[in-house]
Amino acid sequence: MLRVVLATNRPKALQAFTEALSSNPEVQLESVDSGAEALEAVRTSAPHLVIIDLNLPDIAPLELVQKLIMVNAMVNTAVVSPLSEEEFHEASEGLGILARLPIDPGISNAGELLHKLRTVLGSG
Repeated sequence: MLRVVLATNRPKALQAFTEALSSNPEVQLESVDSGAEALEAVRTSAPHLVIIDLNLPDIAPLELVQKLIMVNAMVNTAVVSPLSEEEFHEASEGLGILARLPIDPGISNAGELLHKLRTVLGSG
């Protein structure tokens, strides 16, 4: 079972992406709407992946990644970002982020992300 936490306050915008993730029988998806809740989820349930949307009410995405790593260095992260791959790589260098997602990720992004996660975990 892959435990995934999605931190977003845009559930409607991410609906296709979220449905694609949760329709996979191997995925247990938990949605939270703040960085604080994402941190708490990592402390209490040690998810395999935390997906961080832009514009959370309490913290910037890359700052949240840094805090998540301090809580659990083994947690994988993916970040929704308007930056290009190159710009994102520059901004997030050293944080070990698994993937950058487009602002409106869809079904194919969910499949690619799960494939990357399984590869990193050694189960795909």
